[in-house]
Amino acid sequence: MDHVDHWWQLTALANAVVLAAYLAISYAIARGLWQSRQWRNNPLGLATASIFFSCAVHHGSHVVHLMLPYIGWDMHAGTAMRMAFGMDFHAAAWDSVTAALAVWYWTLRSRFPALVRGAALFEDLRLRQAAEATLRASEQRYREIVETTSEGVVLLDGDGRIGYANDRFAGMVGRAPAELPGTSVLDLVAATDRPATVAALAEVTGSGATPFEVGLHTRDGRVVWVRIALTARAGDAGEPAGALAMVTDVTEQKSIEAQLRQVQKLDAVGQLAGGLAHDFNNLLTVIDGYAALLIAQADAAAKDDLTMIRDAAARASGLTRQLLTFSRAQTARQRVVDVAGLVGSVEVLLRRLIREDIGLLVSAGPAPSVARVDPGQLEQVLVNLAINARDAMPNGGTLTLHTDRVVLDGRRADELTAQPGDHVLITVTDTGCGMTADVAARAFEPFFTTKEQGKGTGLGLSTVYGIVTRAGGVVRVDSRPGAGTTFEIYLPATDEAPTDLPHGLEPQPLTAGTETVLLVEDDPAVRQLTERILTTAGYRVLVGVDGEHALAVASAHADIDLLVTDVVMPGMNGQQLADRLTHMRPGLPVIFTSAYTRGALTHTEEKASVAFLDKPYTAAALTQKIRSVLDAAVDVDTINV
Repeated sequence: MDHVDHWWQLTALANAVVLAAYLAISYAIARGLWQSRQWRNNPLGLATASIFFSCAVHHGSHVVHLMLPYIGWDMHAGTAMRMAFGMDFHAAAWDSVTAALAVWYWTLRSRFPALVRGAALFEDLRLRQAAEATLRASEQRYREIVETTSEGVVLLDGDGRIGYANDRFAGMVGRAPAELPGTSVLDLVAATDRPATVAALAEVTGSGATPFEVGLHTRDGRVVWVRIALTARAGDAGEPAGALAMVTDVTEQKSIEAQLRQVQKLDAVGQLAGGLAHDFNNLLTVIDGYAALLIAQADAAAKDDLTMIRDAAARASGLTRQLLTFSRAQTARQRVVDVAGLVGSVEVLLRRLIREDIGLLVSAGPAPSVARVDPGQLEQVLVNLAINARDAMPNGGTLTLHTDRVVLDGRRADELTAQPGDHVLITVTDTGCGMTADVAARAFEPFFTTKEQGKGTGLGLSTVYGIVTRAGGVVRVDSRPGAGTTFEIYLPATDEAPTDLPHGLEPQPLTAGTETVLLVEDDPAVRQLTERILTTAGYRVLVGVDGEHALAVASAHADIDLLVTDVVMPGMNGQQLADRLTHMRPGLPVIFTSAYTRGALTHTEEKASVAFLDKPYTAAALTQKIRSVLDAAVDVDTINV
């Protein structure tokens, strides 16, 4: 019996220890739930505390039952109760083990305080899963934004190396996204823009920096212009960890800006050229006119000198015409032209312009290549391109001209900034030294030239650009250093029948006439020269120094067969004068003369009774134009009768 009592005492002690441990654990968990305010939304922790508390109550009942004999109950009754609860030696052993485990569990609180102090161990698994799902959804949402944004997104480390780049940025530089991590961003930046990029990376702050523009090299050698906005990145401890770069492709915007600057330059030069052209061409008219008159009376030696004077005047006239053409101030007289035929007709002229060591190949496609264009200006385009090609082949080579009819679809038309549809394509190709991308980009700028001083004015390609765009076409250049240059000219095609082109004429004598001509010219030198030419040709000449004076002269003379008037004059211009005189004298033929109309002339198309003569003009050209207009007017009158 003493042996059994001894084990009951040990069992009671073990249950007492377990009771204390479970109560302490239950209290610690409940206290943690209360302090963290999770007792309402953390059922797992609350259940754990309840389980430990119920276990404590159970072991407490064991202690009470074991202690009953010692608080006055009958020993036999206590024995019976212990037997009823099944407390034998094995139960006592289990209680002792449980007590030892409880003591060991309690000692772990110093190493793992969350086990008993906090509720983190007992957080609801569903809450954690919901939080993780929310985090994954947020990450996916931001990843979709980064990958689908129209801007490039780049993460840079402290050394300026790429840690991450989205697909948009990779597409800008023509590389796969997997190739970029580890690449220094400076390796992608154009050499001239690297100092600015280094400075921007060094100065970036958490609030961001002012966006700056740089050029990025693509895999195929092109330069893409981008605008970069940098924002500093911080590490977990708040230390600087690099920068976030938002990259916007502004290549198209830069192209538009360049075109706008080109237009502004053309407008500025056009204003300058137009202001000078009128007076300058008046002087050239006088120089060439008097030289032409003197040639008929001069000996052989003097004729040679006078011919040189006329040649110099013609070259000066060509320079002025180029200024006016690319500035859109030159009056264009468009007609339906067989472009292939025109190119073939200037072949002889081009062979004279290029050297003997340069071969010239001219070909045409089978389809009709008809366009509406000023034939004289198109010839000037071909001459300018041929001269450029000649200068690009100092050691000889081949110049090829080809015409064809092509169809531009929507995509190709957008690339060329042209209208979709049928176009006449003129291709001019040389095997010369070629141009770098920077030089080719500036090829059409006025006064830009890579030639030596005195060997180029920088107006040739500007003139080409002005003529082609004015005709509604597009000009494109493709060139590589050492690989030659190709110019492509696209002109809107037409199905109309081409008109006959005037053939070049050798210098001819004055075309005579006896009609009465009212000459109106505000420049005294030009007026005196023109009056002398017309008088020499047999015409009766009435002279007006300006519009008002011409009206007075016309009122005093009933018999006037033709009005020859300058366009740009002080006060009343030539158009206004012609309108008033033709109202007073219906059917009066008119010839306008000018080098620069300044928008004052609205009738630019040739008609039977209205014509236009460019300044500077020759004596033969003036009298031929007068004779043709007078004869056309007579034919019209005959038909009307």
